Amino acid sequence: MTENPDAAGPADGGQGRELTARLTVPEMDCPSCAQKVDKSLQRVDGIVDATLQPTTGTATITYDPDRVAEADAVRAIESAGYEVVGGDDEDASSDDDLEIAPPSEVWRSSRAVKTWIGAAFVTLGLLFEFVLAGQNLAVASVLDYPLHVADGLFLVAIVTSGYPVVRGGYYSAKNRSLDIDLLMGTAIIAATGIGYFVEAATLAVLFSIAELLEDYAMDRARDSLRELMELSPDEATVRRDGEAVTVPADEVAVGETVVVRPGEKIPLDGTVVEGGSAVDESPITGESVPVDKSVGDEVYAGSINEAGYFEFEADSPASESTLSQIIEMVQGAQEKQTDKEQFVDRFAGYYTPTIVVLAILTAALPPLLISGGATVSLAGVSHTFGGGWQTWFIRGLTLLVIACPCAFVISTPVSVVSGITSAAKNGVLVKGGNHLEAMGDVDAIAVDKTGTLTKGELAVTDVVALGGASDEAVLRYAAALERRSEHPIADAILARAEADAGGDVPSVEAFESITGKGIRADVDGETYYAGKPALFEELGFDLSHAHPRTDGGTVAEVAHEQCEHEDCADVESGAISRFESEGKTVVLVGTATELVGVIAIADEVRPAAERAVARLHDLGVERVVMLTGDNEGTARTIAERVGVDEYRAELLPDEKVDAVEALQAEYGEVAMVGDGINDAPALATADVGIAMGAAGTDTALETADIALMGDDIGKLPYLYALSHTANGVIRQNIWGSLGVKALLALGVPLGLVSVALAVVVGDMGMSLGVTGNAMRLSRLTPDQFFDS
Repeated sequence: MTENPDAAGPADGGQGRELTARLTVPEMDCPSCAQKVDKSLQRVDGIVDATLQPTTGTATITYDPDRVAEADAVRAIESAGYEVVGGDDEDASSDDDLEIAPPSEVWRSSRAVKTWIGAAFVTLGLLFEFVLAGQNLAVASVLDYPLHVADGLFLVAIVTSGYPVVRGGYYSAKNRSLDIDLLMGTAIIAATGIGYFVEAATLAVLFSIAELLEDYAMDRARDSLRELMELSPDEATVRRDGEAVTVPADEVAVGETVVVRPGEKIPLDGTVVEGGSAVDESPITGESVPVDKSVGDEVYAGSINEAGYFEFEADSPASESTLSQIIEMVQGAQEKQTDKEQFVDRFAGYYTPTIVVLAILTAALPPLLISGGATVSLAGVSHTFGGGWQTWFIRGLTLLVIACPCAFVISTPVSVVSGITSAAKNGVLVKGGNHLEAMGDVDAIAVDKTGTLTKGELAVTDVVALGGASDEAVLRYAAALERRSEHPIADAILARAEADAGGDVPSVEAFESITGKGIRADVDGETYYAGKPALFEELGFDLSHAHPRTDGGTVAEVAHEQCEHEDCADVESGAISRFESEGKTVVLVGTATELVGVIAIADEVRPAAERAVARLHDLGVERVVMLTGDNEGTARTIAERVGVDEYRAELLPDEKVDAVEALQAEYGEVAMVGDGINDAPALATADVGIAMGAAGTDTALETADIALMGDDIGKLPYLYALSHTANGVIRQNIWGSLGVKALLALGVPLGLVSVALAVVVGDMGMSLGVTGNAMRLSRLTPDQFFDS
């Protein structure tokens, strides 16, 4: 349970509190089931909120403990006809919050046993009715109506197989929920009441089989979520008082040392402090190649230690590990309905009542209006409508079966769950079905350069000293300025200065970051600048020919008079443009009146970048655009190398937002791929924000709509293909189920569709069909869409 101090207090004005309980309701496996439970909970005074998730079989209840107890919520759910497993008050943020309904023994359940018994009696009844007619003797009579052996067998089948259906219908009626249980229960009772034992027994048995098959299909869909939960071990080996002790993983405190032996799963996120090994991080990042880990490297819960031995320090509790966040977000993703889910819910609200009314009219009107028969011709085909009350009652009963929207309603959520869990197992975290749907519809993808198309591992490649300065002096001044910066370029300069200048970096004062352009600070009493060439052009330098202006002549002219350094001429001969044409980032160092030197920094293009862009084009993405704050020359070089359609360079963070908006105006739906931190405004502006390398990064996990857990741009084509395929599967399921229902409904008045056919095809067949179609998504892998 959780306490909410901001909850409304009691009537005396004191501060109240709210508790949250997560309950497991395995049999709540369809939207109509959840609707029935929700209506029952709404009648309990004191329940503040209820989040019901049929795909996980869980109900999260928020309630006021001063007005209601958790047991009341449990009773409300049970009064809707569903069993609650567990139910203790627990912290909703604990590991228990990540529970999912346990696997069910579908084929050995009491419902299954009753179904098989009913099926056996129906088979015997049909045998006596049509094969052994001579032995089908009358054994009793009710209201002067003779009951034969076959009738008795059918009645036994109705009672055994039909009882769970009628019971469910009773709870539906009690909660005023017009769902499949109420429709089928009504049909069974009505058919039995007027002596249509064959139809009633057949309906009871076939519908029970359909329900079992749907339970099995939903249990299979839940398996993918269970697999995620099983990735993290329940226990950890911790070093305490010099000894290795095995304790529950959720009892390991931050800062404790955890021991990991060969073949074991890593129980928490942490940093290696001793030893080393190759670790399989595929459960988190989707990367199939083991990653070498040594002292100082991060490890993630759920990863598998391949061979070596190491110890790590726990950085966070088990409930806050990257894996726990992934599981929690995957479960939470089901709450965010797609546009298609919302359409389905609205449509179902009209569809079922309409078909029920048609069923009633079909049973009642034709016998009154066309008792003598009526012939209708359409496209040269004639059909005579006739028959008495019995014929049209059966047809109305058949329409009542067709009124069940089960296959239609589950078509979208099952597809969404299958797609999201498939992505999670392959290192892609999709934080909502709405984002999965949106990603499949994007027309253009904007991609950041540094850290996305490139590795983001910058290194200094060239140092050009000017004005008599040495390379070491250029690096010292640059390192002094960059020491307080958090930009990746700063790390590269500091690393080079450490190597070449021995870490002898002067202190600075009055440090100031100039957004998107560079930095400045006072070094040895004089103000120095480091940044893009554009920064120095604003200071008055003319870099068109690398000749900055001063009052007494150009700095280059002064340098030539005083300097014998042979590289002084490099600026004049186009060092800046040369470096930029090579795809390098240029950083100038100097004062407001004189350049000290030029530093060139390069970032290696990811090997998979070019192939990823090509595959996106192959899969149908109309435009791939690179957005970068880097200079024109570097941007052009990288763009040509990876094959993007266009690039936009020298963009400040707010200009990236403008660029995304411009792409939306020109192409429609746009996805933005970045690092999730520096590109946060652009990620938020795009229709879908995708963060690269989000494993272990809380900010990226929180800000992005979709997170690529590893630094693998090759997952982008997979993500697009999965989303695009998911949208296709959802459309197939929706229109397929509606189309079949429509055909069956049209065939009913013509006498072409029986009750059995309506159940087997329209209910059982379509429910299995849409579920099986949705499960195709779980078989999609990155290798199918990207072969590096």
